[in-house]
Amino acid sequence: MKIAIIGAGICGLLTALELVEQGCSVDIFDQQQAGQAASWAGGGILSPMYPWRYAPAVNQLAQYGKAAYQTWNEKIAPVTGIDFEINNSGMLIFDERDFATGLSYATQHNEPMQHSEQLNRQQLEQVNPHISTQFQQAIYFPQLANIRNPRLLQSLIQYLKQHPLVRFFEHCPIEKLITQHDQVQGIQSKNGQQFFADHVVLASGAWSEYWAAETQSKIPVQPIQGQMLLFKATKDWLPTMCMNRVMYLIPRLDGHIVCGSSMAECGFNAAVDEQTQQYILSACLEMVPELAQFPIVKRWAGLRPSSPHGIPYIGAMPNMQNLWANFGHFRNGLCMAPASAQLLRQMILRQPTLLDPAAYSPQRLQSLL
Repeated sequence: MKIAIIGAGICGLLTALELVEQGCSVDIFDQQQAGQAASWAGGGILSPMYPWRYAPAVNQLAQYGKAAYQTWNEKIAPVTGIDFEINNSGMLIFDERDFATGLSYATQHNEPMQHSEQLNRQQLEQVNPHISTQFQQAIYFPQLANIRNPRLLQSLIQYLKQHPLVRFFEHCPIEKLITQHDQVQGIQSKNGQQFFADHVVLASGAWSEYWAAETQSKIPVQPIQGQMLLFKATKDWLPTMCMNRVMYLIPRLDGHIVCGSSMAECGFNAAVDEQTQQYILSACLEMVPELAQFPIVKRWAGLRPSSPHGIPYIGAMPNMQNLWANFGHFRNGLCMAPASAQLLRQMILRQPTLLDPAAYSPQRLQSLL
């Protein structure tokens, strides 16, 4: 079976991985270099931030993320020589209005990975000695982890590029679907080259609305910019992730600390600006003032694929046979991607599904017309 995947972000790459492991031939297309958009720009927290603020459909996919990445890393890293660097750092949350909900979430929703406990100041200092004295308590999630997403993407891309069933086409914008009697036969690139396939997958992230006209669907996916900055501290200096008022600090294993993140509607503009960067910096220094002693080594922005309630579209597109969706993951693409890809693979190959796919059905798009 031949599959064409439009989009080489984390959802497109993991969908390709799922399919080639089942013996399918896969062509992967991206309008730029693979893995360079939102998947690369994000923080890599392997859980929704404040999961209780999200729809159950989001958390249902996200709960598989950490274990799935651990499994893929064990399989792929020996081939590529690139470790995903999953950091089991745990997370501290300082938003007191979320304490009660956060503490009961794991039991209420049967998600053991979201187990948390409330810490007083003395306990907090034992877990993370660098927290500002203005925070006298926190809730601590010891099982939450982060993944170093640039390394994850590098490993996935390298593995797929050496795979005998995969062809990669970077800097190859796809402009049209080749259809006959409401059935997709293949795709056509901007330069007119045609590629034929048994199935086509749209994994085009923030750019997914482009396909609305051709699919006769309304696709409510828009780019939402998020800016970040990166400190370089000493190895193991910051022992946990930290979060307050939707701003976060994410320690990497080598001492880098990712700080973010903003949200702005500004089209496809991925440029950083000083005012937003200063806001992020202030929020992060409020949590950990001692960060100011370390240099900022990088600043960047990414474009999240926003969707209503952050619930992605996964499954068969309406009005078109053999056309599939895997887009609209908004802020939680990295942690939802493994289950999203597995679910889509199961639907394409008509296998029993990991979970009920109804909540993610692209048939929802028809109701928006």
